[in-house]
Amino acid sequence: MSLVQRAYPSLPKLFGFAKRSFKSLRFPGEPLDPSSSPILSYGIHVFHAPDAVGIVAKLSDCIASKGGNILGASVFVPENKHVFYSRSEFIFDPIKWPRSEMDEDFHKLLTTYSAMRSVVRVPDHDPKYKICILASKQDHCLVDLLHEWQEGRLPVDITCVISNHDRGPNTHVSRFLERHGIPYHYLQTTNADKREGEILELVQNTDFLVLARYMQILSGDFLKSYGKDVINIHHGLLPSFKGGKPSKQAFDAGVKLIGATSHFVTQELDAGPIIEQMVARVSHRDNLQSFVQKSENLEKQCLTKAIKSYCELRVLPYEDNKTVVF
Repeated sequence: MSLVQRAYPSLPKLFGFAKRSFKSLRFPGEPLDPSSSPILSYGIHVFHAPDAVGIVAKLSDCIASKGGNILGASVFVPENKHVFYSRSEFIFDPIKWPRSEMDEDFHKLLTTYSAMRSVVRVPDHDPKYKICILASKQDHCLVDLLHEWQEGRLPVDITCVISNHDRGPNTHVSRFLERHGIPYHYLQTTNADKREGEILELVQNTDFLVLARYMQILSGDFLKSYGKDVINIHHGLLPSFKGGKPSKQAFDAGVKLIGATSHFVTQELDAGPIIEQMVARVSHRDNLQSFVQKSENLEKQCLTKAIKSYCELRVLPYEDNKTVVF
């Protein structure tokens, strides 16, 4: 794997370029004509294709020929696989390179190299991803996602929250959702009826789903009917501590390392391609309460980071059950 990163002191952050003038984005050695100060936008492009000589040059030329400038590029060519992955971040003048024209230019590269994937996003201009959050009784992941969304740190639009747990009208979550106009759907489930048909109707206009400790197994028929990505989070105590109260089981066993895993949902339970993993140490000084708190904090952080990575096009499928995460 090779990594190319160009850093400029005048670029303190990658997001929010649409509101910055060209003057604030001037590069060393480049003249500036004050009479023509365009507003630059920030874009992301990912590419997955059979490996071939010259792909990097063509990708760079595609951006540079339209006046764009690459801020950073990551390339991964796995050994003996004859496949190429890349993710590029760039800035451009949307007047000189309109969004529709950009799509056409990158599509030409897809056709030229028979690529499996060529996706471009301009976060400040493209619609945000629409998601639905599914949760059960435990609130910690759901509440954290809602807080991140409220603070503008989660680049999604939440269409609704679905739960098999009735929270009632006066709970913190219910009041938050009502205040922000996010529908809450309580669908009581049984072993015989998981209410999947109703869930499908509620999520048909979403881009992907997030399971924020949703303690129901989605069937293969549901996943096939939905046809889009589903992101899940679970604690890192599996498979050693299954069933009820896994944290207490792990605590009683004296484990010293706990974790959390966020992954794509497949028909095989908790075995989909991994997006993000985090770990933390625990010790004899922890009681059960602090042990559980550390575990829940990892779950929140891991799920949030996985969603952000997905929205920023950092996650690409690799082989049968793996991912490339830039």
